[in-house]
Amino acid sequence: MIAVKDFLNVLKKNKINFFAGVPDSVLKKLSFNFGLSNRSKHIITANEGSSVALGVGYYLSTKKIPCIYLQNSGLGNAINPLISIAHQKVYSIPMLLVIGWRGSPGIKDEPQHMAKGKITTRLLKLLDIDYCILKNKKDLAKLNQLIKKSKQSKKTVACLIQKNILHSNKKIEISKKNNNLLLRKDLITSFLKLIPNNSRIVSTTGYTSRELMQIRKIKKLNKGKDFYMVGGMGHSAMVAMGYSLNNKKNTFCLDGDGSMLMHLGSLRAFSYFGNSKLKHILLNNNSHESVGGQSTTAQGINFNKLSKSLGYKSYYKIFNNKN
Repeated sequence: MIAVKDFLNVLKKNKINFFAGVPDSVLKKLSFNFGLSNRSKHIITANEGSSVALGVGYYLSTKKIPCIYLQNSGLGNAINPLISIAHQKVYSIPMLLVIGWRGSPGIKDEPQHMAKGKITTRLLKLLDIDYCILKNKKDLAKLNQLIKKSKQSKKTVACLIQKNILHSNKKIEISKKNNNLLLRKDLITSFLKLIPNNSRIVSTTGYTSRELMQIRKIKKLNKGKDFYMVGGMGHSAMVAMGYSLNNKKNTFCLDGDGSMLMHLGSLRAFSYFGNSKLKHILLNNNSHESVGGQSTTAQGINFNKLSKSLGYKSYYKIFNNKN
């Protein structure tokens, strides 16, 4: 195991004090400590590609190495700016990628993580990114050498961290200002009772899909059929639209604020090409709840104006069980 404070000391010695990324359950103890930094020094972005781009801008301005953190499932989002901007043969931008390695070989995980975990190191090699695997305190020496190499060669490097490797004595306290009187499980329960029998539901990653499955099983609510987005965060709206355009059944997308913000451009396609049988339901708790409860920055967005400006035909907001 590795103490978070020891990991942070390596970064501090190498003058790395800017952090950007997308929350991950493997790294939550680490990102919580990042969050103790000045607001301008730690930025949670909507997707991993944006984190890399932010790091590029930071380096251009300061000539200092940024730390970009992500789950290995987010490497796909990060590949474009890593290759077409940061790569040594383009602008040669040094940065440190801290990657939560879900589905790493020998560790049992969910199917989608096992598939990505198996190819993670191969992806890094294809991207020409030198990496180390951190398992204990001694491995921090490898990380230190990699960072020095990044500085000298102006090249992106990475470290992979498996589940249960990082530990911290600090208690993670997520501040939640939740005045909502409506719980997600209550909304899903009512929703399943109201939908037509032939409905199709595409539910986003995280707790939404888990609760939808569990509520159906416990309460024996069998109207409609579900497609659970166990991976592919941010793509539930497009999956729902793709199904709806080629089917006459009522299709509902149960989306989350983190998912929606990750690929916000999908909303325009959803409204422009969607039909009257397609409905988009946003469950907004301003939180990356399933990976640690970090803020999505969705609070304060006027989704009424946003949806209408993007072409949605109508908008309804539910505040509590009485609406």
